Amino acid sequence: MGILVDENTRVVVQGITGKEGTFHTQQMKAYGTNIVAGVTPGKGGGAVEGIPVLNRVKDAVDNYGANATCIFVPPPFASDAMIEAADAGIEVIVCITEGIPTLDMIKTVRFIRKCGAVLIGPNTPGIISPGKTKVGIMPADVHKQGGIGVISRSGTLTYEVVDQLTRAGLGQSTCIGLGGDPIVGASFVDHLKRFKEDSETDGVVIIGEIGGTAEEEAAEYIERAFNKPVVAFIAGQTAPPGRRMGHAGAIISGGKGKAEDKINALKSHGITVVLNLGQLGKTALEVFKDA
Repeated sequence: MGILVDENTRVVVQGITGKEGTFHTQQMKAYGTNIVAGVTPGKGGGAVEGIPVLNRVKDAVDNYGANATCIFVPPPFASDAMIEAADAGIEVIVCITEGIPTLDMIKTVRFIRKCGAVLIGPNTPGIISPGKTKVGIMPADVHKQGGIGVISRSGTLTYEVVDQLTRAGLGQSTCIGLGGDPIVGASFVDHLKRFKEDSETDGVVIIGEIGGTAEEEAAEYIERAFNKPVVAFIAGQTAPPGRRMGHAGAIISGGKGKAEDKINALKSHGITVVLNLGQLGKTALEVFKDA
């Protein structure tokens, strides 16, 4: 079944006429994603890959039944694009854009939650339910349909981990990139709750990284309320305090967010932590073999 998106999801692409929007629309369409429309203000009436281009997201909802969006809009305008989508009734908002001003994201996340929509990102590779649909930019060929959920703060590491899972014979139910900016729309816990209720998810892999307390919060929730096996990996184990590593959100500051603290927290709550990334597939196979 997967979570949030499946073969019935009807996607609108905001920023479809831009270079990135057009390229990834082609990739998503080739995978089988049901892209019903694109939106670029002022360019309505045209088409990309046979997909109608509209001026407003509301038109995609009203006329084509769109219920999810993939956003390829430059940072100065991405906040407005997300707000427009939520206001139009879109249920799942995937924002690929990175570098959106933090103050913009504070008001945007608040508005989206008020509307009852789910935001994935920003600065995310998106979400994929292998064999069903992908809404984002992840390389589809490394994914395989199966029963392992993946939640990651790192886009690139997601691909490596999924490739290892696939090579080990462990397909995935849904893979989600939380996003690498300081403020994102959903947490590990938010998605763990969804995976808990998904009958086709047998276990979950968490890919965390330095900065913040999201992994510690996830560890507490898993011990308290999550009834499926979990394997975790924390990136940035050699990162020095105060230096940003890869993502805007991946920084140790104020004495919090160190890899060691996250690893200890996960272990203390009974979660299997892989210290060597190259061993993740092998470890996952051992942990999930009876799931």
